[in-house]
Amino acid sequence: MRTELQVELRLVKEMLASTAQAVRSALGTATTALLAADREAAESVISGDARINDLCWRIEDRVQDTTARQAPVASDLRAMFAALHVAADLERMGDLAKHVARTATRAHPRPAVPADLAPLFGQMAGVADRMTAKLVRVLSEPDLSRAAELDRADDAMDGLHRDLLARILAPGWPHGVQAAIDAALLGRFYERYADHAVNAGRRVAFLVSGEAVVG
Repeated sequence: MRTELQVELRLVKEMLASTAQAVRSALGTATTALLAADREAAESVISGDARINDLCWRIEDRVQDTTARQAPVASDLRAMFAALHVAADLERMGDLAKHVARTATRAHPRPAVPADLAPLFGQMAGVADRMTAKLVRVLSEPDLSRAAELDRADDAMDGLHRDLLARILAPGWPHGVQAAIDAALLGRFYERYADHAVNAGRRVAFLVSGEAVVG
C-alpha cells in the first residue's frame, strides 16, 4: 500500500506542475492579447479556462480518492492537503488570466491600455511569468529555498503595482476615467495572480518543512 501511495503522490505532483504550466501559458497569451489587441488570442484564453478548471478538479478528485483509499498519515497527509490548496490557487490564477483576456476583448479593436502604460504592464507580465516558472519548478521538485524566492519576486510585482497606481492617480492623467478604471483593475489582476503564486509556494514550503509560512 505504501508503494501505491507514493505513486499517487508523484502523480498529483506532476498534475500540479502541468496545471501551473497551463496557467503560465494562459497569462502569457492574455498579455499578448491585451497589449496587441489580439482578439483571437484573448478568446483562446477565455475558452481555455475550462481546461484549467478541469485540471484542478481532477487534482481534487485524485487527492480525495487517494486519501479515502490509502488513509495517508504524517507527511503524506500533509502533502495531500497542500495539493488541494495549491490546486485552488492555480484555479484562481487561471481565472485572473481570463479576466485579463476579457478586458482585451471588451476594448477591441483598440488596445485595452494606453500606449504609455504598455511597458509597465509588460514588466508586470514578465514578473508574473518568472514567478510561475519558478512555481512549476518548485512543484516538480519541492525545495524550501526555491519556494522562498517567490516571496522576493512578489516584492517586485508590488512595486510595479504601486508605480501603476501612482501614474493613474497623478494630476493631469490624460486618458479619462474609463481608461483609469481598466488600468487599475488590470493591475489588480496581475498583482493578485502573483499573490496566488506566492500562496502556492508557501504551501510547498509547508510541505517540505512542516511549518506554516506567514507573510
